[in-house]
Amino acid sequence: MVATILSAQCTDHRVNQVLPALFKTYPSVKAFALSDLNKLSRVIHSCGYHNQKAKSIQGSSLMIMNEHGGKVPRTIEELVKLPGVGRKTANCILGECFRVPSMVIDTHMIRIMNLLRFTTSKDPKKIELELVEVFNKRDWVKLTHMVIDHGRAVCIARRPQCNQCVLQDLCPSVLS
Repeated sequence: MVATILSAQCTDHRVNQVLPALFKTYPSVKAFALSDLNKLSRVIHSCGYHNQKAKSIQGSSLMIMNEHGGKVPRTIEELVKLPGVGRKTANCILGECFRVPSMVIDTHMIRIMNLLRFTTSKDPKKIELELVEVFNKRDWVKLTHMVIDHGRAVCIARRPQCNQCVLQDLCPSVLS
């Protein structure tokens, strides 16, 4: 959960650099809940938005301790009640931590699903609700990873590599 909160507006590479020292300093939910905000903020400074992220991590940890017996909730309804946890973060936690079928709708999913005409919406929740009707539940997490990876490597927003795309025979933007 902490890594997912840190990943907002930050690269996975940067988050992965910060995590070892962070978890050494704060090895448990209780440690995060009882943390000094200024110290926590300093440890995560390089991830950007460090003050807000520190408040979210501490606030979420306090709620997990006080309302969930120290265990991260396993439903989207409970996860989104945690400070700093929106639907995208909640779906990521469900899929990655608990192997619950879920779909993370990020900027790559929005762009590519629109390009492929699976949706015309820009609203992440609406897109999620549309896509879960189209794709098999067992494929949701894998699909999310594949589309996000494709968006980072090939279907790049401002400079798509259409000539390298495995979907070029299906993609309306290439065909037009």
